[in-house]
Amino acid sequence: MEPIVEVAEEGPIRRQSIFREILDDEDEAQLSPLVSQPPRPVQKARFRSQPEILEQEEGDELEGTDEVEDTIRTPTTVIVDPVPAVIRSTNLSRAYRVGVLTLFLALLLPLIQDLPVIKNTGPISFGARGGVIKESRRSEPVLIEAPLEKRQSDPTDVCTRFSHQSAVVNGTLYVYGGRNTTDQGQVGQWDNTFFSMDLTKNWQISTPAMTGLPTGSGVPTVANAYLWNSFGSLFLYGGEHSNYTMDRPGPCALWEYNVASSSWIEHSNPTTSAGDNAEPDGQPVQCAAEGAGVTATQLGRGWFFGGHLDQWTTSGWTYLNGRVYLKSLLEYTFPGFTNPGVQSLSGGSTAGKDGVYRNITQGGIQSEAGFTERADGILVFVPGFGAEGILLGLAGGTANTYTQMNVIDVYDIATSTWYKQATSGPSPSFRVNPCAVVAAAPDGSSYNMYMYGGQNLQPAGAQIQYNDTWILTIPSFTWVEVNIDGQSVPPARAGHTCNVWDAQMVVVGGYVGQDLTCDSPGIYVFDMSNLKWVNQFTALSPGSAANPNPQVNPSGSTGQNNPLNQQPAQIGTTNTSGLAGSYGYQVPDAVISVVGGSRNGGATITAPAQSATSGPLATGKPITYTTTNSAGAVVTETSLPGRPNSGSSGNSDDGSSGPNVGAIVAGVVAGVLFIVVCYLAFVAWLYRRQLQLYKNHVAAAQRHANRDPNAEKGFVLPPPGRP
Repeated sequence: MEPIVEVAEEGPIRRQSIFREILDDEDEAQLSPLVSQPPRPVQKARFRSQPEILEQEEGDELEGTDEVEDTIRTPTTVIVDPVPAVIRSTNLSRAYRVGVLTLFLALLLPLIQDLPVIKNTGPISFGARGGVIKESRRSEPVLIEAPLEKRQSDPTDVCTRFSHQSAVVNGTLYVYGGRNTTDQGQVGQWDNTFFSMDLTKNWQISTPAMTGLPTGSGVPTVANAYLWNSFGSLFLYGGEHSNYTMDRPGPCALWEYNVASSSWIEHSNPTTSAGDNAEPDGQPVQCAAEGAGVTATQLGRGWFFGGHLDQWTTSGWTYLNGRVYLKSLLEYTFPGFTNPGVQSLSGGSTAGKDGVYRNITQGGIQSEAGFTERADGILVFVPGFGAEGILLGLAGGTANTYTQMNVIDVYDIATSTWYKQATSGPSPSFRVNPCAVVAAAPDGSSYNMYMYGGQNLQPAGAQIQYNDTWILTIPSFTWVEVNIDGQSVPPARAGHTCNVWDAQMVVVGGYVGQDLTCDSPGIYVFDMSNLKWVNQFTALSPGSAANPNPQVNPSGSTGQNNPLNQQPAQIGTTNTSGLAGSYGYQVPDAVISVVGGSRNGGATITAPAQSATSGPLATGKPITYTTTNSAGAVVTETSLPGRPNSGSSGNSDDGSSGPNVGAIVAGVVAGVLFIVVCYLAFVAWLYRRQLQLYKNHVAAAQRHANRDPNAEKGFVLPPPGRP
């Protein structure tokens, strides 16, 4: 316990210190009642250093003589130790522990973040990640930093919302633009509403976690455009301008929203690059609308299929140009990514700051009569079969015709070639404006596309919206209708968007016809594993806000190293990695009854029911991944595209070579532990040295006290004027 020292009124008041204080004899008498002393004059205090104490100890004999002569009661001194040794030791111990923990975290976290097993493609914590950035031949991007337009209204303050654009980046769903109404019977107005939804938290569909975001000045107000997404950016392409306000489109430009900086960047005057089955270099890129878009984030590419051009999409066009429907496939390679199908990126070069466009118009059957123009369809990405995966194009049509649903257009990404593939089972009614997402079985043996809603525009003025859900299971290419009897199904709709995260399909908005007063907030969630419409989005990913204490599974997925929300065995950013948003997905019973296997995969039908005659479905295989059941047994082995599956149990060696990830991790951990041990040894040595100095001082003071009868009052100062 720290002693209390009273200070005489005549003397100055000093704060307590970790140093020793020298006080007058009156205070000493209060501290040591065994020694009776007459009243003392004014307090005198000073701090004593360690050298002074040692010098005092060396002069013990002389000092004893001085103390005998000090019978006239000159001012004496008291040594007070306001901080006991136990308290100092505890404080030092706490400081050491805090220092050790801080050093450990500072060293360990950056190293783990950049391990090859994490496969992080974002910014690294320290050092540099190699890669050649090719100088762009296009105009410099314009960064729109200010002004940012304030939100005009709350993002939920609408009656209906449709024809908008949406995409997911690292657990956040972004929604931009489109058309909305605020009153029943109102014609949908174009707006530039921009908001986000948090998919790392649980929320009810009646109160979704929506946050309004500012819109950059100059970003166009468009509907029926598309949002591609990379690991850290959104790319707004195309769209049509309002035909009510006479908002004529300007020159075509791609608008990038950088998530980290919350800023918009304009990439103006885009032109094409030559490549496989594509238009030549230098052709202006046109901004189309109502096409089908998709992103393959791990490949660093986005596509826009079909759509139309008219006076509301293209600068300089008038009503005399009419509307032109397209069947081209526009490919966009994100900045910093490679693409072997583009001549300018051959040899492993990466796209510059503006990205690279390729307009594919001569890919296989694309130039044949049976490959029709279309708009308002859907386009989905499926890994495997080809070296870089495949795209499926279906649904959609023109003003008067529709695309058949029993034959699917299949695009081989690696060869830039289109094929056709027949389906089996009863097929859905033809339609435009549906939405679709794809989820992967845990072992990758099947990929299931979920298509929801859409509409039939015929007869004109009496269109019908749908509320049905269909599954196209791949690779069997069999249609399965979802039984929704007895469920609380959202109203039928078209022109909505769907995104998948944590194996749940999140539906935003949609045109619901004239019979429904309002559809607000217009957010719905479909459980893809159990085929149920639910009232809540449930965050499943380890490391999300809903799961603050994740249990690391054998794959190492913690939510932080899985930005694409892939299945645990499929985490990665290469062409053999799994589908985004599939985390936690299990194959539903309705699909198992068609393709065999179990909830974890193991499909027994691994080829189309209607045999493919050419293309990746005839020569390739799905990418399957090693998974384990609850007993730890291997269920499925890894199989690369075009190679047969190695079996359903046991271990396999495909002869491939690569870095020993386990050895790398072990080496990094050992290095970190070595540094920590060295630091702890230094701290222990420093502590022992300080402790020994303190013990030496205490021993010296004790020796002096044993020889000096006045020592318990402290060291005595010589009287004034005495040498």
